[in-house]
Amino acid sequence: MAAKQPPPLMKKHSQTDLVSRLKTRKILGVGGEDDDGEVHRSKISQVLGNEIKFAVREPLGLRVWQFVSAVLFSGIAIMALAFPDQLYDAVFDGVEVTSKTPIRLYGGALLSISLIMWNALYTAEKVIIRWTLLTEACYFGVQFLVVTATLAETGLVSLGILLLLASRLLFVAISVYYYYQVGRKPKKV
Repeated sequence: MAAKQPPPLMKKHSQTDLVSRLKTRKILGVGGEDDDGEVHRSKISQVLGNEIKFAVREPLGLRVWQFVSAVLFSGIAIMALAFPDQLYDAVFDGVEVTSKTPIRLYGGALLSISLIMWNALYTAEKVIIRWTLLTEACYFGVQFLVVTATLAETGLVSLGILLLLASRLLFVAISVYYYYQVGRKPKKV
């Protein structure tokens, strides 16, 4: 007995039929616009999302500001850890340092923040960039308030303190500007 030969494979016409393909795409829910106005080419891209949608359109100078911030935080942290007397003297002209421990603790905290700043420099995630910018703005704002309160209590006014206060206000403004620029919704192309 000879083995029965299977019938030749026949090509389905529904795959080549345009109307049938459109019906299939409509049932799957692809090919049309979604709520955001995007057209998905496949169910996979619809489920996983469009990678371009999550890309951050960086404002001009953002990475430079992140680099400057990381260097600034690292430099002051190292100075506070290694040379607490000189850092204190640079800010509060001629005032005697009573204890080096708080200045070194301040340096340790700044070093921790600087590590976050260095890592944020190499990320493309919008949320991480925004959180680091908000951290900077809060830090500079709190430092401005603390130095202002100390200035009011002691009555010591020096050029170093005034430059510190002015720079902190400028740094808060720059960080808040970039925070809002990174958070803006990109324009549809």
